[in-house]
Amino acid sequence: MSVYLDHAATTPMLPEAIDAYAEALRLVGNPASIHTPGQQAKRMLEESRERIAASLGCDAIEVLLTSGGTESINLAIKGLFWARKEQGRRILVPEGEHHATMDTVEWLERSEGAIIEWIPLDGRGRIRLDALEAALAAHDDIALLTLLWANNEVGTIQPVERAAALAAEHGVPVHADAVAAYGQLPLRFHGSGLAAMSVSAHKIGGPVGIGALVLARDATVVPLLHGGGQQRRMRSGTQDAAAAVAFAVAADRAADPDVDDLLELRHRLVRGVSRVVPEATFRGDVIERLPGNAHFTFPGTQGDSMLFLLDMAGVAISTGSACQAGVSETSHVLLAMGLPEEEARGAVRVSLGATTTADDVHAFLDALPGAFAQAVKAGFSERPVR
Repeated sequence: MSVYLDHAATTPMLPEAIDAYAEALRLVGNPASIHTPGQQAKRMLEESRERIAASLGCDAIEVLLTSGGTESINLAIKGLFWARKEQGRRILVPEGEHHATMDTVEWLERSEGAIIEWIPLDGRGRIRLDALEAALAAHDDIALLTLLWANNEVGTIQPVERAAALAAEHGVPVHADAVAAYGQLPLRFHGSGLAAMSVSAHKIGGPVGIGALVLARDATVVPLLHGGGQQRRMRSGTQDAAAAVAFAVAADRAADPDVDDLLELRHRLVRGVSRVVPEATFRGDVIERLPGNAHFTFPGTQGDSMLFLLDMAGVAISTGSACQAGVSETSHVLLAMGLPEEEARGAVRVSLGATTTADDVHAFLDALPGAFAQAVKAGFSERPVR
């Protein structure tokens, strides 16, 4: 039996999205062409963009379709920085961000002369607004603020609107990485105070390889790609109309997520873990967190050992982000939350999705005590590479 509890890494495509994708792939036509097949493809593309926009609380013109969340984040951060570097080269970034953000700003620091100001987190993984406010007040050379909408590892929801309001007082544009939040929380770009927001289709039941950057009408980014200028001259490249159709089908469901069943399953899982392995500690905010996220540390273990042992028992989980190319490292999120490295090494993330059942949760709980006992025996004999 195989139990999949790693929906935060990617979640299965919705059957209706697969069907729509397959049907759309049969149509021939470049959306930039002016002949009839091209215009049919364009109509299909733009109708999909409108549905995606509706799910994100923005206008269709504000949706730039990309190859996924990583490109969207890079376009937002690099593009805003390049567009505003005359105003300043400082980028405000909370500790514990996704590596798509961290690696981007660190590249800008090495290659483009950016100054990175890291904003601390509290013990629940939430940005400290007092530290953000102090940083905004202390500097007049800030190009942008970027932050997660919800932490992809521990699931804590961030005070995005409050952070954006603070930044607005100083004329600083804000980008939010909403990849982990999309489909689990209602996202409304208008009214958020954001200049830009990144999402990805494969987190909500759409295909891998397509995402979006929502860019406000009055915001400008310097493009990463140059060519035909197909999307507001800010994102060039032939647009994938078929993938957009499948994305739109998933976006319809993500627009107003019904998470009651998900929350009940997560509560059952958390209660079960405290019963079968009372040594485990539930991490992140208890209330203000993603409904499908359950994050634990298991003392005396390595997360990789727990993952391997549970996988051998037919249960798939993760130790954190799936975007580090298979590199094992102690969670930078937990370290930023103030955990000692020895505790942080025993982290696992269990993430639930639309296909998760009560039987899946029971299977995980049945396998957990044995995996924990074996992982404790293994101890730290093979420490993860950092």
